[in-house]
Amino acid sequence: MKQKISFIVFLLLAVLTSTPSKGQEMTSQQYVEDIDFFGHELAHRHKNLFAKISKDDFSNKLLLVKGQSLTKQSFVIALLKLIKEIGDEHTMIFESNYPKAYPIKFDIFKEGIFVVGAGPSYPALLYQQLDGIEDQATAEIIKALTTLIKEGNPSYYDVYLTRMLANPTILNGISVSRSDLKTDFILGGKRHTCYPDEPQRAKIQAPLLRYSNNDNYWYSLIDNKQTLYFNYQNCSQQVGKPFEAFSQQLFQEVETVRPKRIIIDLRNNSGGNSAILQPFLEKLKQSSLNTKGALYVLIGKNTFSSALMNAVDLKRNYNSILVGELTSGSVNHYGEIRGFQLPHSKLEIGYSTRYWEVWKGYEGGLKPDHPIVYSIHNFKAGKDEAIDHVLTQDIY
Repeated sequence: MKQKISFIVFLLLAVLTSTPSKGQEMTSQQYVEDIDFFGHELAHRHKNLFAKISKDDFSNKLLLVKGQSLTKQSFVIALLKLIKEIGDEHTMIFESNYPKAYPIKFDIFKEGIFVVGAGPSYPALLYQQLDGIEDQATAEIIKALTTLIKEGNPSYYDVYLTRMLANPTILNGISVSRSDLKTDFILGGKRHTCYPDEPQRAKIQAPLLRYSNNDNYWYSLIDNKQTLYFNYQNCSQQVGKPFEAFSQQLFQEVETVRPKRIIIDLRNNSGGNSAILQPFLEKLKQSSLNTKGALYVLIGKNTFSSALMNAVDLKRNYNSILVGELTSGSVNHYGEIRGFQLPHSKLEIGYSTRYWEVWKGYEGGLKPDHPIVYSIHNFKAGKDEAIDHVLTQDIY
């Protein structure tokens, strides 16, 4: 199967990162026309818009939005609330005009919400805990953002919560920050004023193997060459590094070194084309590593779309053991995204055109066989709890 849009693009575009356009504020009539267009086009184009919300409820919610006094920011918030009611993880708002975000990347650990990436102007913020924004405590902000995020999957919630926390438009739209041009983050008990950055977002900074290489796919021998670690972090061909040739090289290494186990890491992979992995899967099927206790697949909150489909395939059709966290993507889901543009705000709306029944009867995200809870202290120290867990397991 193929998913035609990468969840990397999904995450970069789905959560708005600046005001909708550079032009003047829209008129009330223009907002009404955009809302009408939004409702009409979704109902016409979506594979099954009313799977989780009735047609009458959707129409009534559109009317309520049209009755509001809107700004660019509040318009975005209103649309996000409507999309939450639709309940489809692949129906979203794109914003491609001037994507900006605060140069901070957050993640959630058992100890709380922490900065895991900071722009070059903010090195002191790295690994600091989020205590609040402006005058609001973290718990209050989370409560406000909950109104914008689809419910039912805690990993999906975590992914969007952490992205929205660095989003100028959304923070201003829910009245957490007084401006979308700057805001004060309370980190590690101290107030830090931050300004939205240009399109380059803060990247995760950690001394961990999984973040040591930016290639779409790569491998390394670890554990005294007893384990082959294969990081597959983008379901797309890499220029100058065709996947089929890469897969052949990987299995030549397996034949030469004879590792006792293989770890396939999908935790950084948010999708693309699920068929890219096929040459690897065909060789794995015949490999001695396709043995219970020798084949591990790491999954996590960012395992989505085509990568999720690969994980399901590995779970159902191979002797793999899943380690990590619940995936943010649902196993069975609407997807195959297309888009249209609202006439006045120019916001681009993504919608689903196909239903993927990947595992009949399976509910929610893909669950690990061995759940892992991550600590910020281990993250800072370069200790990967999932890999360490695998290396302690006996080979059957």
